Amino acid sequence: MSKREACMELLKKEGISPDSKIDFDVNGEVHTLTFVFVIDSFMMASVASQESFVAAMQKALSSGDDGVQKFFEAMGQLLLMTHLSQKIEV
Repeated sequence: MSKREACMELLKKEGISPDSKIDFDVNGEVHTLTFVFVIDSFMMASVASQESFVAAMQKALSSGDDGVQKFFEAMGQLLLMTHLSQKIEV
């Protein structure tokens, strides 16, 4: 089973839809990310990063719904900051 499949299975076991969404306001513009988008984005990283992501997700799931929401908010913010920083010309 791939790391992505493991993440999807973890969400399914907890009854959480991978299509759940998180909205981010960036300078007055709303960006919406789904849990599956966040997972897929982190699955493009190195194997070590993937393993860290899965382990952190497992820990968030064990702490309840609030932990899951905060986990995906933090991971989504990290993705958006990375994306925005790549657009900045130096």
